[in-house]
Amino acid sequence: METTPGRHSAAELPGRPCSIATALSIIGERWALLAIREISLGNRRFGAILTGTGAPRDILTARLRALESAGILYRTRYSEHPPRFEYRLTTAGRDLQPVLTALRLWGDRWLVDEPPVIFEHECGTPISVSTRCPHCDVDIEHTSVTPHATPEWHRNNPAWPAPESGA
Repeated sequence: METTPGRHSAAELPGRPCSIATALSIIGERWALLAIREISLGNRRFGAILTGTGAPRDILTARLRALESAGILYRTRYSEHPPRFEYRLTTAGRDLQPVLTALRLWGDRWLVDEPPVIFEHECGTPISVSTRCPHCDVDIEHTSVTPHATPEWHRNNPAWPAPESGA
């Protein structure tokens, strides 16, 4: 059964409230991301995930439980005797696909001589990741973005200038 990840109030988060830090607390460990990768590739059974990740069995078991508890994946029974389960991504887990793609493309560009695998769209074009403005429908460059901090952003770490009063 699919569940939803727990929501957090910014006031509950340590340090400067940041969705990146919160996400990394759930998915930011190597074996967690590799398990998500394997499940997204269709390797849903423990043995296939174990082989695909190369993770130690006990650590993979713990990561899969944590990801299930966090609402990133869920288990479905595929055998009664003995009881066996498959892992499937929730909507929140499937929403990590662009993150996995961005990490893979970054690794392909900066860390390996030749990409070990190329993912293509059904039209035959290798896939990419871009951030687009939903209004203008153009690719966004980092220099064209203006961050607007919420009051919670400044709560524990005022390193970024606070919004001017009256603004």
